[in-house]
Amino acid sequence: MLVRYVFIIGHIANTVLIFLHSRYRGLTSAYYQGTVGALIVYDITRKVTFENVERWLRELREHMEQTIVVMLIGNKADLGHSRAVPTDEAKAFSKRENMFFMETSALEALNVEKAFTELLSQIYRGMNRKALGMSTVKKAGCCST
Repeated sequence: MLVRYVFIIGHIANTVLIFLHSRYRGLTSAYYQGTVGALIVYDITRKVTFENVERWLRELREHMEQTIVVMLIGNKADLGHSRAVPTDEAKAFSKRENMFFMETSALEALNVEKAFTELLSQIYRGMNRKALGMSTVKKAGCCST
């Protein structure tokens, strides 16, 4: 897990972002408390990691409020020549599941900061809507490369 502080439109967003990976499978619901956003990361070169996204999403939704902001991240965009998960397939899945989507490359630092910033911006917008009594339903899409 990673705690990250970022200024967003003059406010500090303090949130816990959970990197969902098989080694964290044993997390209890106590770890999810207070979390307002999550990144679900899969490896674009390994189809099995994308196939596990649905399970992680289901687990998140079982333990979290429906207002949580979730972003699907396809990592290793620098290895496009070895791609096993088509971008269109991931985009369609994220749209169907009402998540934001982006591809990144941790190796090349491509879209990594942008992913965090976008997730935190969406969290901030959702908090403002909630404070104003507006719907917190978000539109999927965003940020795809």
